[in-house]
Amino acid sequence: MHRLRAVYAAVLTLSLLCVPMWGTAAPAVTPLGTVITAERAHVGGAAADVGTTVYGGDRLSTELQGSVQIRAGAARLLLLSASTAIVNGIEGSPSARLLLGTATFSTGNAHAFTLFASKAAIRPQTDMPTIGQVTVVNERELLVSARRGALTVSVEDEVQVIPQGSSFRVLLDPADAGQGPEGAGAGRQGQMNKNGPLKAGRSRFLIFAVALTGAATWFAVSEALESPDRP
Repeated sequence: MHRLRAVYAAVLTLSLLCVPMWGTAAPAVTPLGTVITAERAHVGGAAADVGTTVYGGDRLSTELQGSVQIRAGAARLLLLSASTAIVNGIEGSPSARLLLGTATFSTGNAHAFTLFASKAAIRPQTDMPTIGQVTVVNERELLVSARRGALTVSVEDEVQVIPQGSSFRVLLDPADAGQGPEGAGAGRQGQMNKNGPLKAGRSRFLIFAVALTGAATWFAVSEALESPDRP
């Protein structure tokens, strides 16, 4: 009888020890998006296929002549040839950090997507349908184009607007790069006091307008990035 009670006690003890382990199972990871087109592209180390689920922290890359497009909520992201980006989410909104090459994104509202490149953050300015493109030239230089709708480019507290139909060369850390005073006015906008505009401090970036080229490519990209709200 005593032996039977000891067995029961041992079983009860083991069951109590197992309860915390069962109760601390890892939470389910929410998918960030889905691959909708892919050619010579990868998600992590695996080939990207249509229907592949993409999670925050995944690395997307394309080979020469490759491309990959994902749908993430009310946004789409298209990586062009020889490009690399890491996708993620910020407070529930999809985002990506472009490390190499060129990325084009379309959005259905102003908070649908953010593209980071070096120190800059590129977002749609309004809730109107927006299509933008960013190319990483090097760590301190980007090419940013607004095909549909306007974009905002921000570095910390400095913000510049890129109007629809225009393309700009963005130079980051211009003081460190030896840029001259041609960037005056590229600092904070709309800041006024009683004596007139505030004197601009050290500019974190400068932008210069350039010709918007590649109309045929833009048309193809616009067709590929049709309304992000469509299924």
